[in-house]
Amino acid sequence: QLVESGGGSVQAGGSLRLSCATSGYTYNRNCMAWFRQAPGKEREGVARIATGSGNTYYADSVKGRFTISKDNAKTKNTLYLQMNGLEPEDTAMYYCAVDTRRSGYYTPLDVPQYNYWGQGTQVTVS
Repeated sequence: QLVESGGGSVQAGGSLRLSCATSGYTYNRNCMAWFRQAPGKEREGVARIATGSGNTYYADSVKGRFTISKDNAKTKNTLYLQMNGLEPEDTAMYYCAVDTRRSGYYTPLDVPQYNYWGQGTQVTVS
């Protein structure tokens, strides 16, 4: 089960840190990612991390502002998204996702490539 938290309302230029708790399973060789979906728009990839190697990938729109990370400690086993320099264009529902079908693979940051999703957390920037 993936459970996101940490969303909220902030002013432009502010910061938020999103968390995605991965209870019941430890993902240490899969790719995990953050996606977002604004009203009336398609869901888009934000950032991806290969949990085994730590390799990361970012969408151009968030590069240099957002940081994806994973805490692999058994007590946490949590995916994070640190978001700095937030802009109104970042307003969206944010989802974490995992590709459980492949391991040791750099899954592209593309919606169909991820098969397990959380319910989302809302981020609003004004």
